Amino acid sequence: MSLNPYDLYDTRSLLSQEERAVHDTVARFTDERVLPIIGDAFDEGRFPRELIPEIAELGLLGSSLPEEYGGGGLNSVSYGLICQELERGDSGIRSFVSVQSSLCMYPIFAYGTQEQKQRWLPSMARGETIGCFGLTEPHGGSDPANMKTSAKKDGGDWVLNGSKMWITNGNLADIAIVWAQTDEGIQGFVVEKGMPGFAAQEIKHKMSLRASVTSGLFFDNVRVPDANRLPNVKGLKGPLGCLTQARYGITWGPIGAAIACLDEVLGYTKERILFGRPVAATQSAQLKMADMARRITMAQLLVVQLGRLKDAGTMAPTQVSLAKWNNCRMAIDIARQCRDLLGGAGITTEHCAIRHAMNLESVITYEGTETIHQLVVGRELTGINAF
Repeated sequence: MSLNPYDLYDTRSLLSQEERAVHDTVARFTDERVLPIIGDAFDEGRFPRELIPEIAELGLLGSSLPEEYGGGGLNSVSYGLICQELERGDSGIRSFVSVQSSLCMYPIFAYGTQEQKQRWLPSMARGETIGCFGLTEPHGGSDPANMKTSAKKDGGDWVLNGSKMWITNGNLADIAIVWAQTDEGIQGFVVEKGMPGFAAQEIKHKMSLRASVTSGLFFDNVRVPDANRLPNVKGLKGPLGCLTQARYGITWGPIGAAIACLDEVLGYTKERILFGRPVAATQSAQLKMADMARRITMAQLLVVQLGRLKDAGTMAPTQVSLAKWNNCRMAIDIARQCRDLLGGAGITTEHCAIRHAMNLESVITYEGTETIHQLVVGRELTGINAF
């Protein structure tokens, strides 16, 4: 019996019928709609926003939220499979869906009022309202507690001042979930496009996530009504709770990027003849590709169990950190090795390896750098905080 080279341990057999259907649907969307255009979009530095209505129609925005708010009521493994297949296309497409679903719709659902949920979530699920998530600041990076953006109460409003950086979807967004220091601790606010004093500036000259919109957000005495404050959480646990949701999706996404690179290089090395034989017939190439398959298999088993823990309500943030660390490192190493096996052709975006390798430089950095996640695991092991 021949094995699936991209699923050597048959993790698909661990999936329910619904999970398989989700996987197949998103895989087909990626094959038919994303892959034909994503290379050009990356070259042009353009997010293919024409895909948003189709992404929404497939139910990929807020897919884990209840149906009453426009979500699909899908379980965590299904959401992970969505992330995996979208990132097989490009990290920028998965990032768009992750931000909309986990960093914008989730906090409104988890921390917002009933009125806020009804006002924003259904239109966000339809892709009519796009969100972004404002936590990272220019000086802050991995230390969100060192937040400078502030919100001061003034009558029935809050006055926001400060800035955020490296914000996915920033210039696309109709609303921004912004975290700011207040006299009562860090709180979240829904800042709407067009509010006086609020501006988004797209970041140019990127060599990574080129098919994604990345921006800086700026707040100059922006008046936000108290009705736009997320009242049901205070402190860092609010934004960190959102990041746990998004990081979970990121544990799955890089598997898709790694599979795309391995798939490409398997075909290429069988066709390219050097010294009288296919590159795939050499021991060095087979050792490299076997190691790629080993690491992909380990990552697949890791995320399926993580998803089951999440659905059971027993998932710990440290477990997410371990999987994000392992799977991002796995994918970026595989993308680089595949680029090498492609030879000179590997430096062009006619092949996907260099595009995924550059994208993964961002994925391994955002929502917790590799070092941060290593230290999270170290703290769990020792009981000592080394941050």
